[in-house]
Amino acid sequence: MTDWIIQTIAQLGYLGIFLVMLAESIFPPIPSELIIPFAGFAAANGDLNLFGVLVAATVGAVVGMLPWYFAGRLFGLERVRWLANRYGRLLTLNAEEIDVAVGFFRRFGPIIVLIGRLMPIIRTLISIPAGLARMPLPVFLLASTTGALIWNTVLTLAGYLLHEHYELVEVVLDPLSYIVLAAVVLLYLFRVITWKPSRLQS
Repeated sequence: MTDWIIQTIAQLGYLGIFLVMLAESIFPPIPSELIIPFAGFAAANGDLNLFGVLVAATVGAVVGMLPWYFAGRLFGLERVRWLANRYGRLLTLNAEEIDVAVGFFRRFGPIIVLIGRLMPIIRTLISIPAGLARMPLPVFLLASTTGALIWNTVLTLAGYLLHEHYELVEVVLDPLSYIVLAAVVLLYLFRVITWKPSRLQS
């Protein structure tokens, strides 16, 4: 995957960055921790423009989040509540808890989306509850773009400053991805064990 990412960016430039970041937003296993630092390294060498790298990476990331956002909107909250009442232990949520979570998301959604965009794995998944909560598309785009721009700026500058040692960014951040994944799995297992059905089935 590393060779494919590097070749795509080297051959296609800004379009390559856009396409790889688009794929990264749809498929979490593709690491932005490698994509953007390499693009920053290319900018440091004069092969790409730093501003162009940020634009291509951020636009690609935001466009890649839209399928998950619209999937959440199309699937709909009522279907999720129906699934929760019947397969709640697998979802680890009952219908009442979903209502509470959606209410919380509707109140603080933009901040949640912005922060979620800064976290591995979560950055992809956060689009789904935004869609389920029917967050207005302009608000979702603004929060997502802001979060993606912050993350991409950090990674681009790291690659720009480290030059040919840009791989160190992935080495440092890769353990964070595993920590987040482990935390998500442990939280899921805890919720499966402690799950209780909704008091009011609907």
